[in-house]
Amino acid sequence: MTALSERRSAPAHRDPSSLRARVSAYVALTKPRIIELLLVTTVPAMMLAARGWPSLSLLLVTLLGGTLAAGAANVFNCYFDRDIDRLMKRTQNRPLVTGAVTPKAALVFGVVLTVSSIVLLAVTTTLLAAALAAGAIFYYAVLYTMVFKRHTRRSTEFGGVPGAAPVLIGWAAVTGSLDWPAVVVFGIVFCWQMPHFWALAMRFKDDYARADVPMLPVVTTDLSVGRQTVVWAWITVAVSLLLWPVASGYGIGLGYTIPAALLGGWFVVESHRLLGRIKRGGETKPMQLFHVSISYLALLMVAIVVDAIV
Repeated sequence: MTALSERRSAPAHRDPSSLRARVSAYVALTKPRIIELLLVTTVPAMMLAARGWPSLSLLLVTLLGGTLAAGAANVFNCYFDRDIDRLMKRTQNRPLVTGAVTPKAALVFGVVLTVSSIVLLAVTTTLLAAALAAGAIFYYAVLYTMVFKRHTRRSTEFGGVPGAAPVLIGWAAVTGSLDWPAVVVFGIVFCWQMPHFWALAMRFKDDYARADVPMLPVVTTDLSVGRQTVVWAWITVAVSLLLWPVASGYGIGLGYTIPAALLGGWFVVESHRLLGRIKRGGETKPMQLFHVSISYLALLMVAIVVDAIV
């Protein structure tokens, strides 16, 4: 047998490291850290709706469907934002910027994730949950990414809708409808996003300015951002305390309300600290509030879960 025929007959072997890198690139497009945060709000909503633990199968398929939906929205976001991602240090290593994934492949990937999430939720949960997921994907990928983010300083407020949508999807997956407790938890997550994201945007405002993205910290003063951050932190806490009277019939009582008040105090104090540092001048350290905001929301969701099952 000649050397040529030997090469032709030999089985093709893929470089495992190359395959891992390719898979990692596609996973990176879905922004897993953001998905984790979204799923944290889905479980408490499902437990409230079920007045305890929903069935394990329903919980798993809803989380999977939510993961696929959030991943799809994030893939489309990376696809449409690839021009400005090249200009920002924070995003210049994303797969579409580095060429690890082609724009066409990313678009196909996003479509596959979208269809998979909607079909899975429609078949295994409820049509309303599937419809809400589809709406959230469209809102984030098209309205937020292509319109609000590029044209208005209020993009964070507009973008808060799909960011809080997992709450409604989780509730609808259990009941096939919506109720006021779901609206209140949606409101908590919606309001929380302003202090959370503005802190991040303050840290990277030079990046956004370089990409000509009119985030609030880019188009106004730090003092104005700090004041608005404090206002939204207070609103977040007020909405969180509203859950007690609204969801008392779903098992919410002092076991949630006391931790919510304590956590809310921590969140508000940290927002005032940021404003204080801004007023004094010097280093503002906005990421301190950013990290506190993540802990606040996670612990608040834990409080909902605990009170719902105890």
